[in-house]
Order: sequence, then C-alpha cells, then structure tokens
Amino acid sequence: MFFFFQPLYLQKLGASPVEIGAILGGVGVSMSLAHIPAGYLADRVGRKQVIIAGWLIGLSSAWIMALASSLLMFTIGLLSFSTTIFVLAPLYSYVTAARGKLSIGRTITLISASFNTGAILGPIIGGQIGDQVGLRQVYVIAACIFVVSTLMVFFIRPQPIEAGSKDKSLNVLRLDKRYLLYLSIVFLAVFAMFLPQSLSSNFLQNERGLSLGQIGQLGAISSLGVVVLNLVLGQLDARKGFLLGQAAVGLFALLLWTGTGIPWFMAGYFLLGGNRTARSLASAHTREFVQQSKMGLAYGITETVSSAAIILAGPLAGYLYSINPIWMYPVSLSLVVISILVGAVFFIFQSPKITHPYNHPLAFSPEERLFPDTEIGPVKGE
Repeated sequence: MFFFFQPLYLQKLGASPVEIGAILGGVGVSMSLAHIPAGYLADRVGRKQVIIAGWLIGLSSAWIMALASSLLMFTIGLLSFSTTIFVLAPLYSYVTAARGKLSIGRTITLISASFNTGAILGPIIGGQIGDQVGLRQVYVIAACIFVVSTLMVFFIRPQPIEAGSKDKSLNVLRLDKRYLLYLSIVFLAVFAMFLPQSLSSNFLQNERGLSLGQIGQLGAISSLGVVVLNLVLGQLDARKGFLLGQAAVGLFALLLWTGTGIPWFMAGYFLLGGNRTARSLASAHTREFVQQSKMGLAYGITETVSSAAIILAGPLAGYLYSINPIWMYPVSLSLVVISILVGAVFFIFQSPKITHPYNHPLAFSPEERLFPDTEIGPVKGE
C-alpha cells in the first residue's frame, strides 16, 4: 500500500531529491547490515524464530511511520522497517527445505509471486486513499493490516536445525574465485536495476503530471509483472531467468525515458517486475555454492551484496535527478546492458558444472553428495 509512495511522502515531509536519495541509500545500509546475522541465526537457532522476529520489528516500524509527524521520525521508522528485509534469508531457507520436488528457482520465484499477488491491490488502494484523505492514512491502514499478518506468521511450522549448522567455519561456503565473481555480478545487476526505479514516482508526478492514484495503478501493474515474470522465468534455468529479468528492467528504463503517455508507463512498470524476479533467481543460483546446513548464511551474504548495491544506487539516482530528472534512465539502461554481458560470460565459463539430471544441482542432503573443487556431484546412487 505504501511502498511506491515512499519517495513522495519523503518529499511531502520536506526532503529534497538529494536527501531522498541519501535516505534511500541509508535504507540500503540498514538492509545490508541485517542479512548475514539473520541467515547465521536461522541456521543455528531455527528459521521460524527469525522470521517471527522480522514480522514483529516490521509491525513496530510500520506504526512508527504511521504516527510520525516529522521527517526525522519517519526516517527512523523507515530505516527500522528496511531492516526487516533480513527475513529473506530465513524465508528462502525455510521454503528451500520445504520445497519437495520443486527446483530452488521455481520455489523462490513462486514465493515472490505469491507476495506480489497480494501487492497488486495494495498500490491501487493506497493511491486512492492518498488522493482522498492523504498519504499518512495509507500508513495507518497498512499498519493495522500488519497486525493481522503478524498474527498469521506465528502459525507456520517449525523446522529442525540442519546437521552441520553448528559448524562455525565459513569454508563450506566455498568463497573461491567463482563465488566472489558471482557476488560482484549480483552487485552490478542490482545497482543497475535499482537506479531507475528509486525516484520514478517523483519523476512521474513532478515531470509527467501523474496523480497518486495513477502512480498507485502503476505500482499494481508492477506487482502483476512480478507475478507473471516469476511464474514464467521461474520455469527456466536460474541463470537464464536472472539475465532475462535484468533485460526486462532495462526495457523499463527505456520506456520511462522515451515514453510520453500512460500506456508506455504501464508497459514499463509491468517489465519492472523483472527486478524482483532477477533478484530471486540470483539467490536461487547461490544455492549451487553451498551445503543445505549453511544456506541461510549463504542467502544472507547474497542479499547483503544486493543491499550494498542499493546503498550506492539511491544517492546516485538523487544526484542525477537533481541535475536532470531523466538522466537516471539512460545511465541505468547502459549499466543493465553491461551487467547482462558480464553475467552471460560468467555463466558460460565460471558457473558450477551440473552433473545430474534433476532440476537443481544440490537436490540431495549433505550426506548424499560430495563437494569437489571443480564440479558438484555425484548423483545419488552413483
């Protein structure tokens, strides 16, 4: 209900474009600090406990934002709320362990699609409420809904702590050249994809004259795009889906750069859904480098790298916007093209070799597989 209106509400509270970019960079800092500890704790004390902690922090932060009457207090609530992104690592670990016969990529994109199915109506409702009674009431109503969401999450089933999770060594993450290169590719991809979207709401309102209701509709279309692209690209190999998701965001930047009317913006925001799909599949591919007992920590590292990219992308977007509001789109498009090319080369020459026919190369438990330096295997029963 409020996600797509954050930059506009910050503007309403008196923040300049550069300050908005700096605050969004601070959001990235908060996000980056939370992932690794959360993933580590999920492996050692249990995934359900960490997930519930995230929901409780989110609930309190939502009420801080709803009741804030100053830019400072709202920013505190926003930064606190942004830390709850740490639930991704334990959540991805939770669904990975519970996925049954589904591939990792399909499982994670399905969860993301489920979330964004709910998010389709949120921006529409939020935009209508914002136009009628003001953006602050959007936060109040969203905080009330968060109470129900928090109560529901208490009923998820606990999962046993994986054997080997007590091992404090990070060697099992195989932080070798391939994995470090992959993390750098994730950083570049997220940086390129976040750059054009961070101030797009301000661009559409200030430069193109769209109302809050229209911006809310675009947010709903973006969520619909996440659902569709997750379900479509989630069927593909995680590497191909990761690259195609970036391409979709590149088209979003192109359409907002050159588009002159609502139909163009609608098409662009539908393709913006590739951002969430690409990030989900980036996490799914991380699973190829790690044992199941350490996947919470590995997911946390990958999400930390993604958050670090947001730290730099937000302020750069604010700086480009202050010079010329349209500049962030061609810059982002250029970076997306570079990221796709670099990622394709990496996947061709550096990605782990798959040696069995199942949907994901680590489909078995640690006791059923070995981890040689150059390839993953063997097949069960081999």
